Amino acid sequence: MSSVNRGSVKKLKGKKDSARILIFPVCVLACYGIFSAIDPHNALMALKTSGNLLLTVTLPLVLVFVIILVLNLFVKPAQIVGLFGKGLRIKGIVLSLVAGIISMGPIYAWYPLLKNLRDEGAGTGPIAIFMYSRAVKPFLLPVMIAYFGWVYVAILTLLTVFASIAIGSCMSVLMKK
Repeated sequence: MSSVNRGSVKKLKGKKDSARILIFPVCVLACYGIFSAIDPHNALMALKTSGNLLLTVTLPLVLVFVIILVLNLFVKPAQIVGLFGKGLRIKGIVLSLVAGIISMGPIYAWYPLLKNLRDEGAGTGPIAIFMYSRAVKPFLLPVMIAYFGWVYVAILTLLTVFASIAIGSCMSVLMKK
């Protein structure tokens, strides 16, 4: 294939990809248009709800992408992967637990960062520990203690931490390549 043909194929593929990207937003706008013609009040309410949801999701996603940017600028993936590692070592377990417990926002906002770590060679065990240990939220502990008492919250928190380690261990064994 000549270089002229390759160039035109790349341009055509680029135009196809651009058109595909627009399919979903155009369909959503068409649906809002149809619904606003049928029931303007509920369509406006749905649009406001969608806007609020978009604003709610945008902040955590931007925060995670900023964290990814900073990590990519200052920390080499090999360093983080070295801490997380392929297997389950004490350092990786502790780092995964602490990172999971102190992480904020919805879990889906962390997926890009976790995918990058996995692509760079981090083990599935530490990633599973991170995801599971997110159930422990330090800022909610005082409220839980007020409702359920110290003993219940301490036992629940310890069981959650141990369960996250167990899940991470199982994932490491089951996902060995």
